[in-house]
Amino acid sequence: MVLAGTVFVACMMPALTARAEDPRVITIATEGASPPWDGTNEKGELYGYDIDVGRELCRRIKAECRFVAQDWDGIIPALLVGKYDVIMSGMAITEKRKKSIAFSNPYAAGYNQLVIRKELQLDPGDIKQRLNLSAVDDKGKATIERLHATLSGKTMGVLRSSNSEAVLKELFGDVVTLRSYDSLDNLKLDLAAGRVDGGLADYFTWRDFLETPEGAGVTFFGPQVNGGLWGPGVGAGIRKDDGKLLARFNTAIDGAVRDGTIKALSQKWFKTDIAPAISQ
Repeated sequence: MVLAGTVFVACMMPALTARAEDPRVITIATEGASPPWDGTNEKGELYGYDIDVGRELCRRIKAECRFVAQDWDGIIPALLVGKYDVIMSGMAITEKRKKSIAFSNPYAAGYNQLVIRKELQLDPGDIKQRLNLSAVDDKGKATIERLHATLSGKTMGVLRSSNSEAVLKELFGDVVTLRSYDSLDNLKLDLAAGRVDGGLADYFTWRDFLETPEGAGVTFFGPQVNGGLWGPGVGAGIRKDDGKLLARFNTAIDGAVRDGTIKALSQKWFKTDIAPAISQ
Protein backbone atom coordinates (compact mmCIF):
# COMPACT_ATOMS: atom_id res chain seq x y z
CA MET A 1 0.00 0.00 0.00
CA VAL A 2 1.31 3.47 -0.83
CA LEU A 3 1.83 5.44 2.37
CA ALA A 4 -0.87 8.10 2.55
CA GLY A 5 0.33 9.91 5.62
CA THR A 6 -1.22 13.20 4.57
CA VAL A 7 -4.74 11.84 4.37
CA PHE A 8 -6.86 13.21 7.21
CA VAL A 9 -10.35 12.37 8.35
CA ALA A 10 -11.48 15.02 10.84
CA CYS A 11 -13.92 14.20 13.61
CA MET A 12 -17.03 16.33 13.58
CA MET A 13 -16.22 18.35 16.74
CA PRO A 14 -15.10 21.99 17.05
CA ALA A 15 -11.40 22.44 17.77
CA LEU A 16 -12.20 24.87 20.61
CA THR A 17 -14.16 22.17 22.47
CA ALA A 18 -11.27 19.72 22.19
CA ARG A 19 -8.66 22.20 23.41
CA ALA A 20 -10.75 23.21 26.40
CA GLU A 21 -10.30 19.71 27.82
CA ASP A 22 -7.02 18.60 26.22
CA PRO A 23 -4.64 20.87 24.29
CA ARG A 24 -3.65 18.14 21.86
CA VAL A 25 -5.23 17.16 18.62
CA ILE A 26 -5.47 13.35 18.84
CA THR A 27 -3.96 11.65 15.79
CA ILE A 28 -5.10 8.10 15.06
CA ALA A 29 -3.19 5.79 12.71
CA THR A 30 -4.71 3.03 10.61
CA GLU A 31 -3.27 0.89 7.82
CA GLY A 32 -5.92 1.86 5.28
CA ALA A 33 -5.51 -1.40 3.34
CA SER A 34 -7.67 -3.97 5.15
CA PRO A 35 -11.35 -3.28 4.43
CA PRO A 36 -13.87 -3.52 5.97
CA TRP A 37 -11.70 -2.71 9.01
CA ASP A 38 -9.96 0.15 7.24
CA GLY A 39 -9.52 1.03 3.58
CA THR A 40 -8.59 3.86 1.26
CA ASN A 41 -10.95 4.96 -1.51
CA GLU A 42 -10.15 6.35 -4.97
CA LYS A 43 -9.89 9.87 -3.55
CA GLY A 44 -7.30 8.79 -0.97
CA GLU A 45 -9.82 9.02 1.88
CA LEU A 46 -9.79 6.53 4.74
CA TYR A 47 -12.97 4.58 5.52
CA GLY A 48 -14.15 1.51 7.42
CA TYR A 49 -15.11 0.19 10.84
CA ASP A 50 -11.96 1.47 12.58
CA ILE A 51 -12.58 4.94 11.17
CA ASP A 52 -16.24 5.06 12.20
CA VAL A 53 -15.53 3.74 15.70
CA GLY A 54 -12.69 6.23 16.05
CA ARG A 55 -14.94 9.11 15.06
CA GLU A 56 -17.52 7.96 17.60
CA LEU A 57 -14.96 7.69 20.40
CA CYS A 58 -13.66 11.16 19.58
CA ARG A 59 -17.19 12.54 19.73
CA ARG A 60 -17.72 10.98 23.15
CA ILE A 61 -14.50 12.33 24.64
CA LYS A 62 -15.13 15.74 23.01
CA ALA A 63 -11.83 15.68 21.15
CA GLU A 64 -10.63 16.88 17.79
CA CYS A 65 -9.14 13.89 16.00
CA ARG A 66 -7.53 13.18 12.67
CA PHE A 67 -6.70 9.89 10.95
CA VAL A 68 -3.48 9.10 9.12
CA ALA A 69 -2.50 6.03 7.10
CA GLN A 70 0.56 4.02 8.12
CA ASP A 71 2.09 0.84 6.69
CA TRP A 72 1.43 -2.11 8.99
CA ASP A 73 4.98 -3.25 9.71
CA GLY A 74 5.90 0.22 11.00
CA ILE A 75 2.68 1.04 12.81
CA ILE A 76 3.86 0.33 16.39
CA PRO A 77 7.37 1.83 16.02
CA ALA A 78 5.85 5.06 14.65
CA LEU A 79 3.47 5.23 17.63
CA LEU A 80 6.37 4.84 20.05
CA VAL A 81 8.33 7.73 18.53
CA GLY A 82 5.29 10.00 18.70
CA LYS A 83 4.25 10.18 15.06
CA TYR A 84 0.64 9.77 16.28
CA ASP A 85 -1.22 9.06 19.51
CA VAL A 86 -3.41 6.01 18.85
CA ILE A 87 -3.53 2.96 16.59
CA MET A 88 -6.96 1.78 15.41
CA SER A 89 -6.34 -0.76 12.66
CA GLY A 90 -8.02 -4.06 13.52
CA MET A 91 -5.09 -4.74 15.86
CA ALA A 92 -5.45 -7.75 18.13
CA ILE A 93 -4.63 -7.30 21.81
CA THR A 94 -1.71 -9.66 22.43
CA GLU A 95 0.78 -10.25 25.22
CA LYS A 96 3.70 -9.62 22.87
CA ARG A 97 2.37 -6.22 21.80
CA LYS A 98 1.52 -5.32 25.40
CA LYS A 99 5.24 -5.41 26.17
CA SER A 100 5.62 -2.32 23.97
CA ILE A 101 2.28 -0.49 24.10
CA ALA A 102 -0.91 -0.28 26.14
CA PHE A 103 -4.29 -1.37 24.78
CA SER A 104 -7.77 -0.04 25.37
CA ASN A 105 -10.65 -2.33 26.20
CA PRO A 106 -11.69 -4.32 23.10
CA TYR A 107 -13.93 -2.60 20.57
CA ALA A 108 -14.35 -5.75 18.44
CA ALA A 109 -14.19 -9.51 18.84
CA GLY A 110 -13.20 -10.94 15.46
CA TYR A 111 -11.71 -14.14 14.10
CA ASN A 112 -9.40 -15.33 11.34
CA GLN A 113 -9.45 -17.97 8.64
CA LEU A 114 -7.37 -19.65 5.98
CA VAL A 115 -8.19 -19.38 2.28
CA ILE A 116 -6.99 -21.56 -0.59
CA ARG A 117 -7.14 -21.40 -4.39
CA LYS A 118 -10.09 -23.40 -5.69
CA GLU A 119 -8.11 -24.99 -8.52
CA LEU A 120 -6.14 -27.03 -5.98
CA GLN A 121 -9.39 -28.90 -5.19
CA LEU A 122 -8.53 -29.41 -1.53
CA ASP A 123 -11.19 -30.52 0.94
CA PRO A 124 -11.94 -27.36 2.98
CA GLY A 125 -13.47 -29.25 5.92
CA ASP A 126 -16.01 -27.50 8.13
CA ILE A 127 -15.49 -23.80 7.38
CA LYS A 128 -18.09 -22.82 10.02
CA GLN A 129 -16.24 -24.62 12.83
CA ARG A 130 -14.85 -22.29 15.52
CA LEU A 131 -11.38 -23.10 16.83
CA ASN A 132 -10.15 -21.26 19.92
CA LEU A 133 -6.38 -21.66 20.08
CA SER A 134 -6.42 -20.74 23.77
CA ALA A 135 -8.34 -23.94 24.58
CA VAL A 136 -7.84 -26.61 21.91
CA ASP A 137 -9.95 -29.71 22.57
CA ASP A 138 -9.64 -33.15 20.92
CA LYS A 139 -11.78 -32.04 17.97
CA GLY A 140 -9.56 -29.00 17.51
CA LYS A 141 -6.40 -31.10 17.63
CA ALA A 142 -7.81 -33.43 14.98
CA THR A 143 -8.67 -30.43 12.79
CA ILE A 144 -5.14 -29.01 13.08
CA GLU A 145 -3.63 -32.41 12.23
CA ARG A 146 -5.82 -32.68 9.13
CA LEU A 147 -4.84 -29.18 8.00
CA HIS A 148 -1.20 -29.98 8.66
CA ALA A 149 -1.36 -32.93 6.28
CA THR A 150 -3.47 -31.18 3.65
CA LEU A 151 -1.32 -28.03 3.46
CA SER A 152 1.97 -29.91 3.25
CA GLY A 153 4.06 -28.54 0.39
CA LYS A 154 1.86 -25.49 -0.22
CA THR A 155 2.95 -21.84 -0.34
CA MET A 156 0.95 -19.68 2.07
CA GLY A 157 0.89 -15.91 2.29
CA VAL A 158 0.51 -13.66 5.35
CA LEU A 159 0.85 -10.02 6.31
CA ARG A 160 4.37 -9.32 7.57
CA SER A 161 4.71 -8.74 11.34
CA SER A 162 1.12 -9.90 11.93
CA ASN A 163 -0.25 -12.47 14.36
CA SER A 164 -1.35 -14.50 11.35
CA GLU A 165 2.31 -14.79 10.38
CA ALA A 166 3.20 -16.04 13.88
CA VAL A 167 0.27 -18.51 13.99
CA LEU A 168 1.04 -19.91 10.55
CA LYS A 169 4.68 -20.43 11.56
CA GLU A 170 3.66 -22.08 14.81
CA LEU A 171 1.06 -24.46 13.35
CA PHE A 172 2.33 -25.21 9.85
CA GLY A 173 5.80 -23.70 9.51
CA ASP A 174 7.41 -27.13 9.18
CA VAL A 175 5.28 -28.18 6.18
CA VAL A 176 4.47 -24.99 4.21
CA THR A 177 6.53 -22.34 2.47
CA LEU A 178 5.70 -19.06 4.18
CA ARG A 179 5.60 -15.87 2.10
CA SER A 180 5.20 -12.59 4.01
CA TYR A 181 3.78 -9.42 2.42
CA ASP A 182 3.99 -5.73 3.24
CA SER A 183 0.25 -5.35 2.63
CA LEU A 184 -2.81 -7.55 2.25
CA ASP A 185 -3.46 -5.90 -1.11
CA ASN A 186 -0.24 -7.42 -2.46
CA LEU A 187 -1.10 -10.80 -0.95
CA LYS A 188 -4.51 -10.69 -2.67
CA LEU A 189 -2.85 -9.86 -6.00
CA ASP A 190 -0.56 -12.90 -5.72
CA LEU A 191 -3.45 -15.13 -4.71
CA ALA A 192 -5.49 -14.02 -7.71
CA ALA A 193 -2.47 -14.59 -9.99
CA GLY A 194 -1.73 -18.04 -8.53
CA ARG A 195 1.67 -17.08 -7.17
CA VAL A 196 0.71 -18.40 -3.72
CA ASP A 197 -1.65 -21.25 -2.88
CA GLY A 198 -3.46 -19.68 0.07
CA GLY A 199 -3.20 -17.39 3.05
CA LEU A 200 -4.24 -16.63 6.60
CA ALA A 201 -5.82 -13.32 7.65
CA ASP A 202 -8.89 -11.71 9.20
CA TYR A 203 -12.12 -13.47 8.18
CA PHE A 204 -13.95 -10.29 7.19
CA THR A 205 -11.09 -9.03 5.05
CA TRP A 206 -11.17 -12.32 3.16
CA ARG A 207 -14.96 -12.30 2.92
CA ASP A 208 -14.96 -8.98 1.09
CA PHE A 209 -12.14 -10.15 -1.20
CA LEU A 210 -13.90 -13.41 -2.08
CA GLU A 211 -16.94 -11.43 -3.21
CA THR A 212 -14.89 -9.57 -5.86
CA PRO A 213 -14.05 -10.83 -9.38
CA GLU A 214 -10.37 -11.03 -8.34
CA GLY A 215 -11.24 -13.32 -5.44
CA ALA A 216 -13.57 -15.60 -7.38
CA GLY A 217 -10.92 -18.32 -7.63
CA VAL A 218 -10.29 -18.41 -3.87
CA THR A 219 -12.35 -20.04 -1.11
CA PHE A 220 -12.37 -20.36 2.67
CA PHE A 221 -10.42 -23.31 4.06
CA GLY A 222 -10.58 -24.83 7.51
CA PRO A 223 -12.15 -23.44 10.70
CA GLN A 224 -12.68 -19.88 11.90
CA VAL A 225 -9.83 -19.31 14.36
CA ASN A 226 -9.33 -16.97 17.32
CA GLY A 227 -7.62 -16.91 20.72
CA GLY A 228 -4.03 -17.93 21.22
CA LEU A 229 -1.62 -15.35 19.82
CA TRP A 230 -4.60 -13.24 18.69
CA GLY A 231 -5.61 -12.51 22.27
CA PRO A 232 -9.06 -11.41 23.56
CA GLY A 233 -10.07 -9.08 20.72
CA VAL A 234 -9.26 -5.86 18.87
CA GLY A 235 -8.26 -2.75 20.80
CA ALA A 236 -6.81 0.72 20.34
CA GLY A 237 -3.03 0.87 20.84
CA ILE A 238 -1.73 3.76 22.96
CA ARG A 239 1.68 4.59 24.42
CA LYS A 240 2.11 3.28 27.97
CA ASP A 241 2.89 6.73 29.36
CA ASP A 242 -0.39 8.15 28.03
CA GLY A 243 -2.64 6.85 30.81
CA LYS A 244 -5.06 9.77 30.68
CA LEU A 245 -5.85 9.17 27.02
CA LEU A 246 -6.18 5.44 27.64
CA ALA A 247 -8.71 6.04 30.42
CA ARG A 248 -10.75 8.38 28.20
CA PHE A 249 -10.83 5.83 25.38
CA ASN A 250 -11.84 3.03 27.75
CA THR A 251 -14.74 5.08 29.12
CA ALA A 252 -15.89 5.92 25.59
CA ILE A 253 -15.60 2.32 24.36
CA ASP A 254 -17.54 0.94 27.33
CA GLY A 255 -20.31 3.48 26.73
CA ALA A 256 -20.48 2.70 23.01
CA VAL A 257 -20.67 -1.03 23.72
CA ARG A 258 -23.36 -0.66 26.38
CA ASP A 259 -25.66 1.59 24.34
CA GLY A 260 -25.43 -0.56 21.19
CA THR A 261 -23.39 1.85 19.05
CA ILE A 262 -20.54 -0.64 18.53
CA LYS A 263 -23.07 -3.32 17.58
CA ALA A 264 -24.67 -1.01 15.03
CA LEU A 265 -21.34 -0.09 13.48
CA SER A 266 -20.27 -3.73 13.27
CA GLN A 267 -23.56 -4.59 11.56
CA LYS A 268 -22.91 -1.75 9.10
CA TRP A 269 -19.42 -2.88 8.12
CA PHE A 270 -19.38 -6.64 8.77
CA LYS A 271 -23.07 -7.55 8.37
CA THR A 272 -22.86 -9.28 11.76
CA ASP A 273 -22.39 -8.36 15.42
CA ILE A 274 -18.74 -8.46 16.50
CA ALA A 275 -19.17 -6.20 19.52
CA PRO A 276 -17.15 -7.40 22.53
CA ALA A 277 -18.82 -8.66 25.67
CA ILE A 278 -19.94 -5.89 28.00
CA SER A 279 -17.43 -5.43 30.80
CA GLN A 280 -18.83 -5.74 34.32
